Amino acid sequence: MDWGHFAQQMASMARDLLAQESVDATLERITESVTELVDGCDAAGILVVHDAKVETIAPTHHLVTNSDLLQQRLSEGPCFDAARSSQGERVFRISDLTGEHQRWPAYAPQARALGLGSMMGFLLFTEDEDLGALNLYSHEPGAFTETSELVGRMLASHAAVAFSSARTHAQMERAVATRHVIGEAMGILMGRHHVTEKKAFDMLRHSSQVNNVKLREIARRVCEEGSLP
Repeated sequence: MDWGHFAQQMASMARDLLAQESVDATLERITESVTELVDGCDAAGILVVHDAKVETIAPTHHLVTNSDLLQQRLSEGPCFDAARSSQGERVFRISDLTGEHQRWPAYAPQARALGLGSMMGFLLFTEDEDLGALNLYSHEPGAFTETSELVGRMLASHAAVAFSSARTHAQMERAVATRHVIGEAMGILMGRHHVTEKKAFDMLRHSSQVNNVKLREIARRVCEEGSLP
């Protein structure tokens, strides 16, 4: 492998990830990059497990979604195991699914029937949080080597930081937008009812509690309708 060329590709990918405009776009670029940079990778996706339900994010091929749904239905499989437990394997590499019947007796033969020959996965995590698992798939057995795993590890570390950063940025944007809407709603109530800023906020909060609706939604309605619901 030409590591000098790979380093240039990694630098380009890092710039691309930071330039994406949304969390979804960042995740899609991550999985696209994996298929471009890891030899033998036919498809990639990110798997997040909520209790026993799986969420497939940014799949590059329907094979990814089918595999994830199969693991959810059977409650077994390498990606499912890795993504649902922070104590699980940080990395897994399965050279040939036909040889994994003992470990995943239900999943392995059905995955092979889907067209999967080998798999590789990496937990996406930062110092503060686990973000799911980045999973790579190949139609062919023996597609992933030790070099593939090393490349995948480096990609996963970049991906985790980019994913976390994009999500934090999106959360901050939502928080700013929420504060703006609440401030605008308070101004409307202050003008309509001739009350103080504190009283206007208390009115919003009381309406939120009485109606069992989030404060930002109450504020949005005030901005649109000119009065409390």
